[in-house]
Amino acid sequence: MELVPHDPADGVYPSTDDYVHALEVRGADRLLFVSGTMGLDHFGTPGADLGEQLELIWANLRTILASAGMTVDNIVRLTSYLRDPAYAEANAAARVAALGDRRVPTTAIVATTLDPAWLVEIEVVAAG
Repeated sequence: MELVPHDPADGVYPSTDDYVHALEVRGADRLLFVSGTMGLDHFGTPGADLGEQLELIWANLRTILASAGMTVDNIVRLTSYLRDPAYAEANAAARVAALGDRRVPTTAIVATTLDPAWLVEIEVVAAG
């Protein structure tokens, strides 16, 4: 599988260091669409605060990806749903920590989650 970033410098606003406008996936045999994943422990209890929920989300995503024989290196698209716009910076920092120097197309949306205790929900698409 080959990943080809498309990040034009002219005719569109510039991307920042933590995402890319588009990512072309060539030669992938499999696609995995991961449901919105919350910061819940294995009992279904939300983390006590934003930081703990972000840690749980990324641990949960790693577990889900591993069940398909994938890792965070297979993520090719990410959408975050934040209960509050003030969570954007911490969410971006957690994403960068999880993905390292990999930049993928990403969107953050401020939305009301089904449970007010869920502060962030993240869905991903992975390819392999």
